[in-house]
Amino acid sequence: MRAFQIQTPGSAPKLQDITLHAPVAGEVQVAIRACGLNFADLLMTEGTYQDTPDAPFTLGMELAGEVIAAGPGCTLAPGTRVAVFAGQGGLAEAGNFAQTRCTVMPDAMSFEQAAAFQIAYGTSHVALDTRAGLRAGETLVVLGAAGGVGLTAVEIGKALGARVIACARGAAKLEIARAAGADEVVDIETPDLKGALRALGGADVIYDAVGGAAGEAAFRALRPGGRYLVIGFASGKPPVLPLNHALVKNIAIHGLYWGGYQSLDPAVLKASMRQLFDWFNAGALHPHIGARYPLDAVTEALGDLRARRSTGKLVITMGDPPSD
Repeated sequence: MRAFQIQTPGSAPKLQDITLHAPVAGEVQVAIRACGLNFADLLMTEGTYQDTPDAPFTLGMELAGEVIAAGPGCTLAPGTRVAVFAGQGGLAEAGNFAQTRCTVMPDAMSFEQAAAFQIAYGTSHVALDTRAGLRAGETLVVLGAAGGVGLTAVEIGKALGARVIACARGAAKLEIARAAGADEVVDIETPDLKGALRALGGADVIYDAVGGAAGEAAFRALRPGGRYLVIGFASGKPPVLPLNHALVKNIAIHGLYWGGYQSLDPAVLKASMRQLFDWFNAGALHPHIGARYPLDAVTEALGDLRARRSTGKLVITMGDPPSD
């Protein structure tokens, strides 16, 4: 079977032919139909991600497919449709994954939607609900609102009853954020982002997936008692936050690494995913797939992700499962 792998530390990833062994105890073998790309995949190619596996390894943190075999002690039957947060191994035609990392997909959810769902929606829900405690009637500002996680923050903010101000680059991306439910939109490259946000009443919660100067400007628009969520640094660098403002205005700063909850408090992730699947089944969430690529075009897809040319999630599709 084919897999997009990093063979040695520091080497460029490429498509390889590899042999897949039978699943061992606690593992299921999944025919992968789709894999979502994440900014962390880019960091892994550079060796700078905090959870980069030891080489050789297959890239692809989240995937969806069908169980085709089960090791001893597993209860998922062949044919079960699952979404898998694996951390690695998704950019391949098949893989063996711990059953504990697999979630049975809603019947109405496609493989592509499931591959684009877990990390982005999970990050936004745990950040906004568990960490920030976003309440109905509060104002949420989303930086990077047209990106893979940003759009989910817009949708979840609305599901939680907040007023949402979406910040993204350019009219086309702002329109996508508005279509996702944003009440107000602001170009993130406006010369005075702080002033623009204050003119709209300021923010109770900042969801920052961008960092840099935009993150600092938005931080200064927080109201007293506000909460600032550190989600990521798509701009390439963290914001420089004036902590004296946090002190004087009683602002809380929350970091959120969704994958870290696997060990910190996995019950939070399970409860969050149940809520998110309920919202999906009720029609409140609509995964936005910005582009689809075949497995042999992963390098091109990662380039588009790095250049921030995309909106929503980028998904790699594998087609039919490999034959025996």
